[in-house]
Amino acid sequence: MANPIQDQAEGLRRLLVQDSNLHAATVISGSVGAGKTIAVINLATALVRSGKKVLIIDENASANNLGGTLGLSAHRDLLDVIRRDMAFDKVLIQHYDGFSILPAGRGMRVLNKLNPDDQAHLVDSFGSLTLPVDVILVDAAPGHASKLLSLVFPCHEIAVLVSSQPASITAAYALIKHISGNGGSQRFRVLVNKVNEATEAKKIFDNMARVASRYLSVSLDFIGFIPPDDKLRQSIRRGRAVIDLFPASESAVAFSRAAESLFNWTSEDANNGGMRGFMQSLTQLAGDQSSHSGQDARQSSATIQETRSDHV
Repeated sequence: MANPIQDQAEGLRRLLVQDSNLHAATVISGSVGAGKTIAVINLATALVRSGKKVLIIDENASANNLGGTLGLSAHRDLLDVIRRDMAFDKVLIQHYDGFSILPAGRGMRVLNKLNPDDQAHLVDSFGSLTLPVDVILVDAAPGHASKLLSLVFPCHEIAVLVSSQPASITAAYALIKHISGNGGSQRFRVLVNKVNEATEAKKIFDNMARVASRYLSVSLDFIGFIPPDDKLRQSIRRGRAVIDLFPASESAVAFSRAAESLFNWTSEDANNGGMRGFMQSLTQLAGDQSSHSGQDARQSSATIQETRSDHV
């Protein structure tokens, strides 16, 4: 029988976590195979279960992207919104675990080529979304390809997923160096994946943090580790979140703790502009990157037309 006091406390907690600020996190990994997409799916599911309204931006255009991992077919993406072929809310995919997915692989690739009208249209599209969103989670494009690595937005976090493999650690450090050296974040959250013991995960993190502090002058925060238990492997094979299928498993509990740690911050900006402000910051960043590379934004229309034959 349910405990009414616990039920009331849970309801109050969910009410209190709802606020007017939009929180965003870009999840990155330096190498393929670290488990980034699976982590995003489970972090999103954990946040939904805590009362958050979550939008996942899937920045990958490959067949094994987030949608593909979940067995979903995305026939439209952000590029169709930019072209004005499809309304923003019609591109979103509503997943039964409670989060929404924005397929954005093709659209993100042309952000730095948009003219002012296209930029304004995209900002307005994000701002007009009627679906409530508390948290944006970004499944970042591989390596340096993500458009969000240097995003300066209030309450934007970068979560680095790293496994115990030396190649994963080295690649993650190189990516942190790239981001911090190009005007991006100077603070990173680290989630260690595929390790069985807390001591092993902490050793990996401590080594990364010591080197990063010495040579990069950045701050790393440990948000937990994910054990590769059998329940997680079963959920991956079925294209589901372990939190959904086996909520009491060690990996599910670990993902829930990591999600809580990742988004347990106090905002220094009480008004970050919500979805509209997020996209304004992103288009501004893309425009700055375009200027630095000497590209002409007037080539927008031709570039967008060239991608019409692409597939999501």
